[in-house]
Order: sequence, then C-alpha cells, then structure tokens
Amino acid sequence: MTIYLDYQATTPLAPEAFEAMVPLLRDQFANPHSPHRLGRAVTAQVEVARAEILKLLPEGGRLLFTSGATEALNMAIQGAPEGGIVTIATEHAAVLDTAEALGRAGGRAGRAVTVLPVGSDGLIDLDQAAEAIRPGVALVAAMLVNNEIGVIQPVAQLADLAHRAGALFLCDAVQGYGRIPIPAQCDMVAISAHKIHGPKGIGALWLRDGVTLTPIIHGGGQEGGLRSGTLSPALCAGFGIAARLMREHADADRAHVDMLWQAARRLFSQWTLNGSETSRYPGNLNLRRAGVDGARLLSECRDVAFSLGSACASGSGRPSHVLRALGLSDAEARGSVRIGFGRYTTLAELEDAARIMNKAAQIWAL
Repeated sequence: MTIYLDYQATTPLAPEAFEAMVPLLRDQFANPHSPHRLGRAVTAQVEVARAEILKLLPEGGRLLFTSGATEALNMAIQGAPEGGIVTIATEHAAVLDTAEALGRAGGRAGRAVTVLPVGSDGLIDLDQAAEAIRPGVALVAAMLVNNEIGVIQPVAQLADLAHRAGALFLCDAVQGYGRIPIPAQCDMVAISAHKIHGPKGIGALWLRDGVTLTPIIHGGGQEGGLRSGTLSPALCAGFGIAARLMREHADADRAHVDMLWQAARRLFSQWTLNGSETSRYPGNLNLRRAGVDGARLLSECRDVAFSLGSACASGSGRPSHVLRALGLSDAEARGSVRIGFGRYTTLAELEDAARIMNKAAQIWAL
C-alpha cells in the first residue's frame, strides 16, 4: 500500500465531507439558483457551507465560490483597479503568470509588475518591499504559506505597506487557511477546498466589505455578479464540512503535525532543509541531499507518494522557480523533495517512508 506524503498537492477527502456530498449528488439535484422549493432547499445548504467557511476568515467580508484558487486569484488580480502590481518571486504560478500576462498587455491595459526577491530562507525583505510598494501600485499579492517550502511570509506587514500606498492586498491563503490565522489586514483572500480535506473543483475568494472588482466572467450574474455560473451544491457542502472540521480539529491537528515534524527532522537528519526552519508551517518538509536526483528517487520509491515541488508544474521538467529564488543551483533544486503530512498521516507511515527513501538515497551518497 502506498504511503501518502503529498499533502500540499492535495489532502485526503474527509469522510464527513463525502457523506454530506452524496445526497446532493444523488437526490437533491435541483439548481440552487432556481426559485422553486427544491431550488431553495439546496440554496440553503450552499449558504450553510458559506457561513462555515467564513468562520475561518477575517470578519467584515463576503465569500464568492469559484472553481478553485486559480480562478479566485485570477479574479482578484485581473479584476483589481488599474495600477502597478507588486508580488514575490516564490508565489504560485497562478499569481506570477497572471501578473506577467497583465504586464505584457499593450496600451492602457498594461500594468507595471514588480517581482520582489527572497533571501536564502525564502522570506521577503520588508525594507525592500517598502521601497517597491509606493503610490501608483494598485495591488500587492503574497502567499501566506508557501506551497513548496512551507515558509510563512510577513503578510500582515506587507498588507500594512500596501494600505499606506493606497493599494489592495491579496493573500493566497490556500496552504494556510484553517491552519494558521489569516491576518485581518487582508483585502482579498483566495482559498481551496481540496487542501483542507474537501473536494476538488471548488475554491473561494473572500472580499473585504467595500472592495469592488471588475468581473472577468460574465453570464447569469451569480455570486454577487462577480462570478457567473451555476454552483454545485455538493461541492459547496463538502467545502463547508471540511472547513468546519478544520476549525473543530484545529488543536488536535496542530499537535499531530508538530509531532510528525519533530519525528521527520530526526528521520531525515542527513538531509538539508530548504527554507526557514522557524518561520514555516511544520506540515511541509522540503529537503535536499547531495548526490540525490529527486526524479530518480521518486521513481525508485514507488510505495511512497511525495513530490518534487508544485504539483501544478511538476511536468515542466524545469527546476523549481521557488528553489531557484532561494539561490539553489539547478543540481540542488533537482535533488530536492517535498514531504507533506497532516491529519490522516500516522507516525508509522512516516517512519516507513523515511526508511525507504533514506535507503534509496544512501546509494548515491556512498
């Protein structure tokens, strides 16, 4: 049986979320935007889910359901007021590629885009950020917890800098939602259900009260006129249950992940940690070892599901842009692996995975 250690790519679906979804897929199939009784009944379940998800977000905002975090980030970036964009070199491609596309646009639509570097620990320099975030910047976008190396950026301070410059602040909280507090200073927050033991195919964009965007999807005007398209009540319900469980199990999940982190640092003591050891989410372990080729290790450790970086870019064949931003060489980046664990990972599984991976890696270290 394969040991699953790729929680940053996706998490196992919580059984409770699955059970909540089944009736809405099988029996309660009405369109939630229909005015009749059946439609209103499923609409009520959508709104219950929306309320649960909002409990883990700052107060004073509204939640728009999307197909995932990529759509939510695109809505926020493309729909933001005209002006410059400041972001960070280690952001997800959904942010970097969208900003780059807007920067390439010709005429009045073109945006000035500034991509800030990070240090060898993966953290932004706030003094450098302050130099870049000046009047004329309309949007600052930063990830709360990095999806590849687990580093936690100083999001609250970046949001303060954005506001002093008159800009909006967008937080990619996909890896942090439900795990660490989301700073109240954020103006927009993107999240995804399948990173918190919910279903794939649904995410959300949180907007602070008073924040307005230009829609990038047009149609029936659902979701406050900003995101047209028929919602899936089943996916919404699964997302809501997953969010509720993240809130109810927060203390137990945190203690379990901390225990696994301590064990992993011992089990992989011959590996070098990529990114800050202190300013990070402990459920993400990005490691490198001299002489190891990550792709070859992955192929030889068939009974362990781990990652070489972002699952969204794993087929490109290029070294991780996140690891390169830390100053790693191509060889060091290609020799890095990402191990992710969480609620359903057992200590025995982690120990077995370490034994398998260390045995394979030892061959190259000789």
